[in-house]
Amino acid sequence: MRARGGEGTVSRRASVAALSGLAAVAILVRALAATVIVFPKPEDTAYYVAVARNLLAGRGLVTDALWSYGTPPLVLPRPAFEVWLPLPTFLAAIPMAIFGSTFGAAQLSSIAVGAAVPLLAWRLAGDAARDRGLPRSRVAVIALGAGLTAAVYLPLVLHSALPDSTMPFTVLALAACLLMPQLVAEPRRGGARDARLIALGVVLGLAALTRNEAAWLALTWAVVAWTARGIPRRDRVRLVAIPGVVALAIFAPWAIRDWAAFGSPLPGQALANALSLTGRDIFAWSDPPTLARYLAAGPAVLAELRIAGIAHNLLNVLLFLGAPISLIGLVALPWFARAPSLRPLVVFSVLTFVITSLLFPVSTTWGTFLHAAGPIHVLLIVSCLLALDGVIVAVGRRRGWTRPVAWLGPALTVFGGAVFCLAVLPSFGAGSRDTQRLYAALPGAMAQAGFPLGGERHVITNFPIWLSETAGVTSLALPDEAPASVIALARAFPGTRLVIVTGADEGRYPTAIDARQPGTECFDEVALPSSVPDSASIADTRVFRLVCP
Repeated sequence: MRARGGEGTVSRRASVAALSGLAAVAILVRALAATVIVFPKPEDTAYYVAVARNLLAGRGLVTDALWSYGTPPLVLPRPAFEVWLPLPTFLAAIPMAIFGSTFGAAQLSSIAVGAAVPLLAWRLAGDAARDRGLPRSRVAVIALGAGLTAAVYLPLVLHSALPDSTMPFTVLALAACLLMPQLVAEPRRGGARDARLIALGVVLGLAALTRNEAAWLALTWAVVAWTARGIPRRDRVRLVAIPGVVALAIFAPWAIRDWAAFGSPLPGQALANALSLTGRDIFAWSDPPTLARYLAAGPAVLAELRIAGIAHNLLNVLLFLGAPISLIGLVALPWFARAPSLRPLVVFSVLTFVITSLLFPVSTTWGTFLHAAGPIHVLLIVSCLLALDGVIVAVGRRRGWTRPVAWLGPALTVFGGAVFCLAVLPSFGAGSRDTQRLYAALPGAMAQAGFPLGGERHVITNFPIWLSETAGVTSLALPDEAPASVIALARAFPGTRLVIVTGADEGRYPTAIDARQPGTECFDEVALPSSVPDSASIADTRVFRLVCP
């Protein structure tokens, strides 16, 4: 019996109902995760939120923290986004303007954007299943299963509670990778294809305002368009040129702003980061990364850095956070990588993994690949579900099953993803609460010690963004260099007399001071009182007063 309106109407209604339910689940899960993560951790999240707060206060796109010294002008406050990009801040500023300039308000933007990822995963998985010629019922089950799995998948949920670049870039990259197969499959020129080309250009331009990996996304389209079969060369040029022009037009105003603020339209420091030998080279003051120093490290060290970068990206970012779904998806990916609907995402994933692992092997261990890996996680989810579907069908044939069990694969991935997320997410929340308590207790302790942070011109610290965000003081990154370098930094910023080392840092400080290395005679330790509320949270915090002129 057919419902009024015909089979197509029923199908559309079913799709709308499925997507509405999927969106509701995604929003609910992300909202719950946001209640667990109460502090902007890691520091780059605090950076986006702090700049949004400054923007709403009428100060413009400025920051009160100098977290790196690789891009002039070295002034405080300083123009923001010498390396990172502004779209996440603009998104966070929207709910902050309505509900107040708080971290919780900023999280509303990441919840909303992150909730779009399962919807895109639903569409991508459906297209991939259709590429394999699967029956409509199994296509629907796999698509919905991919969406629900993405809704509870730990890496996607975690970053949906953090208003940074991860989720906006994931949404834009997935949207681009969904548009690309449609464009190369379009039989001839026409208004519809031109509209899609312009849409792709808009997506690429917005991605370029989100993360620098948009360059690899644009390169992906060039590869896909240029290698597509049955398209004349002149048409291939047009396919690449139109989105390129649109994307450049969107990015151009920001490039002009960067040129005026930093003397270059491109994030030159991002290239300098490729010469890092340790993660703390980004904080260097006296000994910044150079090509000569990099090459002097020798082939063995440079090869070791790349092995570490590959291992970090593969294990820490892709496999451990998404196990066991990510492992199954990665193992099965070679069987599905040639699907037309997945090809752009596969090309982007390979380009991003290889480039970050080999060209930025140190920076990637500090988050470069992590924040660009959202689309790759979705690819692994889709690959996992296609693999489980194939295995279940093969087992059913061998055992003579007569009832359809296509739901079994999605049930396993949703259950596994949800259990893993529930097991691990609380530890991230506990870490955010610990950091929140530390920076809540620090100003009171400093005031009782006779050095109120509001009275300091600048403070040198190992977490400058967190300190400036919570204490309202301009902060300088603590160089992981000899004490003489720290003293030189303080002299370059007159009025700087405090060095604060919070938490159990793995860098040179405070060990170098305890070891009485040359120059530490200028560091006079300040005793923090134990009578302040929540004093246990600052037990590992050390404060030093610089006494040398």
